Amino acid sequence: MNIAILSRDAKLYSTKRLKEAGELRGHKVEIIDHMKCVLLIEKKNPMVWYNGKKLDYFDAIIPRIGASVTFYGAAVVRQFEMMKVFSAVESQALIRSRDKLRSLQILSRVGLDLPKTIFMDYSKDTEGVIEAVGGAPVVIKLLEGTQGLGVVLAENKKAAQSVIEAFHGVKARIIVQEFIKEAKGADIRAFVVNGEVVGAMRRQARDGEFRSNLHRGGHATVVKLDRHEKYAAVTAAKKMGLGVAGVDMLPSKRGPLIIEVNSSPGLEGIEGATKVDIGSKIIQYLEKNAGKKKIQKDKINA
Repeated sequence: MNIAILSRDAKLYSTKRLKEAGELRGHKVEIIDHMKCVLLIEKKNPMVWYNGKKLDYFDAIIPRIGASVTFYGAAVVRQFEMMKVFSAVESQALIRSRDKLRSLQILSRVGLDLPKTIFMDYSKDTEGVIEAVGGAPVVIKLLEGTQGLGVVLAENKKAAQSVIEAFHGVKARIIVQEFIKEAKGADIRAFVVNGEVVGAMRRQARDGEFRSNLHRGGHATVVKLDRHEKYAAVTAAKKMGLGVAGVDMLPSKRGPLIIEVNSSPGLEGIEGATKVDIGSKIIQYLEKNAGKKKIQKDKINA
């Protein structure tokens, strides 16, 4: 197969690993900067151009779209889909996963447990908001935040009110969530590929930090999920429409609480902790799906 990895940086660990995994399985793999793609929209002839050439020969793509360029990145993925190219992450699922509020609404609707969450339109009733999620301490998050950025732990009611008012003052959209004390600064990342958990790690925040993101100095260890955690991870990925996903959960007294479903999860931490070749799992997912389309195309063209 011909596979394109949509990535802005060929030196990133995840990009390099996916390219390596694809080539080891006998595929031709190219790294394409999606922000340099030009989209030709024409009746019954959608096309993607890149550095002056048509990208009409790919069988599958693996989107590695950064949060800051979701709009254009999703448009590129959608264009490839219109060209009948299989995508490891569908454009609509990508957009859906980047909307924290919509994601939580979807997960709540299907019965998955979450931390109590409040979203409001610059409400001045900050005291009522804080009490609605169980009182301080509370976690306050920017809707557009990634990798732990834009996430604040307010230890008491006065601090929480100040942070909420400050975010509202700059017209920033936020959510307020209950703080899960028993998680003790740890969360679980389950990596789901094609409806199966292929690896899981526990991420522990460094001393003096409550955010467990590896980019914030946390460290990861392999973990075996129980049936409730596996069910939550697989169901969350499925309901978000994601064939490849990183599902983040907090351990709690009432079971796993989902905090985020990531459509472009990094491979470095999970592969390092689990020693599982996640990159090859993703390539095998492409083979099962894009391979079928390629066979159908070949039969038509024969």
